[in-house]
Amino acid sequence: MSERNNKPEREQLATRIGFLLISAGCAIGLGNIWRFPFITGKYGGGAFVAVYLAFLLLLGLPILVMEYSIGRAGRLNIAGSMKKLEKPGTKWHVFGYLAILGNVLLMMFYTTVAGWGFAYIYYTITGRFNGLSPDGIDAFFGAFLQNTPAIVFWMTVVVVLGFWICSKGLQAGVERFGKTLMSGLFIILIALVIRSVTLPGAAAGIDFYLRPDFSMLDWEAVYAAMGQAFFTLSIGIGSMAIFGSYIGKEKRLTGESINVVALDTSIALLAGLVIFPAAFAFGVDAGSGPGLIFVTLPNIFNQMAGGQIWGSLFFIFLSFAAMTTAIAVFENIMAFTIDEWGWGRKKAATINSVAIFILSLPCALSFGPLSWIQPFGPGTGILDLEDFIFSNNILPIGALSFVLFCTYKFGWGWDKFMEEANLGEGVKFPGWIRPYVTFVLPLVIIIVLVKGWI
Repeated sequence: MSERNNKPEREQLATRIGFLLISAGCAIGLGNIWRFPFITGKYGGGAFVAVYLAFLLLLGLPILVMEYSIGRAGRLNIAGSMKKLEKPGTKWHVFGYLAILGNVLLMMFYTTVAGWGFAYIYYTITGRFNGLSPDGIDAFFGAFLQNTPAIVFWMTVVVVLGFWICSKGLQAGVERFGKTLMSGLFIILIALVIRSVTLPGAAAGIDFYLRPDFSMLDWEAVYAAMGQAFFTLSIGIGSMAIFGSYIGKEKRLTGESINVVALDTSIALLAGLVIFPAAFAFGVDAGSGPGLIFVTLPNIFNQMAGGQIWGSLFFIFLSFAAMTTAIAVFENIMAFTIDEWGWGRKKAATINSVAIFILSLPCALSFGPLSWIQPFGPGTGILDLEDFIFSNNILPIGALSFVLFCTYKFGWGWDKFMEEANLGEGVKFPGWIRPYVTFVLPLVIIIVLVKGWI
């Protein structure tokens, strides 16, 4: 009997709602709250949202079902599952190892940006933005980025907190805290939406956000919608497959995937209902770019009655969303070391936390001591390089490998994928979609990959 077969029975999630919430939590992150609103503002509001939702169903949903299927059939991390399911003599698991590296690379810069959210909770609660002019808030953010000890400290908070939660166990740690964070996230978000849409002048922002004006769309906007739909679920690194490995076979995976996509999308759309009405109410450009969260929004809260309270709630919400993603990805990394190397959960949490902390330092230092590293020219840094490798290369390559693995005979194969996806009760993955996912979907992913290099 192999060593793997001697290992204890795999942990399972306690509840279906736990699976849905932590899966959605993995997808719901800074991309929903930070990137989605500002690119929606940049590309014309409601028309962009409509195209984004169409691409989410066409691109994200099928690949999500495939990730869950690989994980549930293999009952291991993405690399172990692909190795278990692949045909003898093939090397599909190499793409699984690439996916695990993608999880590590994501955390090398995500932990730093997530730390900014925690820092801004502290700064908002303590009134550091009170009385600052717009230029003063902009200068504050610039000074904060160059405060290396602070950046490293808040990054460390994210790493330590995330791995501590994972060390508590799948049910007692990941599932319990995931459900708590997601519940808190929804409650705070609803409160923020109500406050934002009731501001004087908010109606113009709601109209811009929800009324499609397709005359504002161009091919650049369509591609941006495609990219956002593709990347919002973080498909391509097996971060969803690991939760497929933790669930039973009572429910078909298409219905579960639809629920996760719906939760992820609802958070992104509601975040827009926080930002656009408030931006229009105070005459602020909603498409102001990456500085929207850390420069523009503090300016809005400064002008709002009770702004210190609402600002604090917003950054708590932002940090909850960031931590749900970090915990899910940390769990994926830990599961790999537990499955492949036989580590216990405590050992995996300790060693991986040290490793991720060390690997995250270059990004944390890139705004200070390592600011001279400018891989794409002036104004760029290590964060940009790591994000480019992850978003423009590993995600689409990983997603392409999963699609080919599930649809072609030289991989796992269509019949075995369909059998796994459609076990249990619920919505079936339709057989008539096979030509689309076999030929069209890989082509679309290749287009996303090539466009990412241009």
